[in-house]
Amino acid sequence: MTRSTRVVVSASIAYDYIMHFDGSFADHILQDKAHTLSVSFLLDSFKRQHGGVAGNMVYNLSLLGVPTSLVGTVGQDFGSYRAKLENLGVDLSHVIQDDDDFTATAFMNADNVGNQIASFYPGSSADAQKIDVTDIASTAAYGIVSAGDPGAMVKHTEEIAAADGCELIFDPAFQIVILSPEQIARGIELADIVIGNDYEFGMMTNKTGLSVDDIAARRPMTVITYGSRGSEIRANGESHLIPIAPTKQFGDPTGGGDAYRAGLIAGLLIGADLPVAGRMAALTSTHAIEYHGAQEHIFTPEGFVKRFDESFPDYAGAVSVEALAGLAAQ
Repeated sequence: MTRSTRVVVSASIAYDYIMHFDGSFADHILQDKAHTLSVSFLLDSFKRQHGGVAGNMVYNLSLLGVPTSLVGTVGQDFGSYRAKLENLGVDLSHVIQDDDDFTATAFMNADNVGNQIASFYPGSSADAQKIDVTDIASTAAYGIVSAGDPGAMVKHTEEIAAADGCELIFDPAFQIVILSPEQIARGIELADIVIGNDYEFGMMTNKTGLSVDDIAARRPMTVITYGSRGSEIRANGESHLIPIAPTKQFGDPTGGGDAYRAGLIAGLLIGADLPVAGRMAALTSTHAIEYHGAQEHIFTPEGFVKRFDESFPDYAGAVSVEALAGLAAQ
C-alpha cells in the first residue's frame, strides 16, 4: 500500500495568548481579602500564538519534510492558523470546524518572578470524538495520540492500533490525570511506542502500577525525556542515553516536548539508528525552546543537517539533506 501520509497526529489544536505583567502578582493581592478577590493587571506585552500539542507537532514535522495529517476540531477563528498549516502542506481533511464556537484557547499571564495566572477554554475540542481516523491511519506509517479530548484519545488509540501497518505512539501527557487507569493501561498495551517525561511516567505508574521498566519490557520502544538532562530511548533490551543539543539562546520551554516527538518520528522514518533519531529529536526540541512560542522557530533541511553535525560531532554525517528530502517522496 502506498503511504502518502507518513504521520497522523491526534491531539489538541489551540491558540495561546501570552501576556506579561511588569511586576509581581503577589504585591497586589491582599491576603485578608482573598475571599473577595478582585484584581486587574496592566499588561506590558500581549501576543497570540499558534499552539496546541497537535499543532506544534505537525509544524515541526512539516519543517522536517514529513507529510502529515492533523486530526482535531477548531472554531470559527481558525482562519489564520489554517492558512499557515496549508502553506506548510499539512493535510487538514480530518479537521472539523465549528462555526458556532471558537478554537480551544489558553490565556497565560506571567509576572516578573515566574508566577502565572492561566485560563483555558476548550472550545469545540470535544467534537474530536466524532472523527474516525481509520482510513487515514491505514495510509500512514505512524499515528500519534497525545493530549487532547479524553474521549477522542481513547477512540483514536483504538483506531490507529487497528490500522494495518501503522505504528501507534501513545503519549497521554497532561491528560494522564483525566484518563482512567484502565484507559492508560490499554493505550500502553496497544502502543508500539510509549513516550512521556519522567514525571508523566511516574504518574502512569501511580495509576496503573506499571513502572518504566515494566512498560519497556512490554513495548517495542519506550522513550523518557528528562528536560535539561536529555532523554532515554529503550528498545530491544537496550538503553540509549540522548544528550540535549546546545542552545544558542533560551526563550521558552513551551512546545519543546512536541518538537522532540516530531524529530524522533522523522528519524525513525529515515531509518536512522536510535542514537541518531534521538539526537534529531533533541535538536528539533532545541530549535523550539530558543524562542518564545512553540511555533516561532524555523529551519531548512540544510540548516538542520549543518547544526546536527555541529551539535553532535561524533555523529556528523549521520543525517543527510537527501534523507530528509526523501521523506516527502516516500
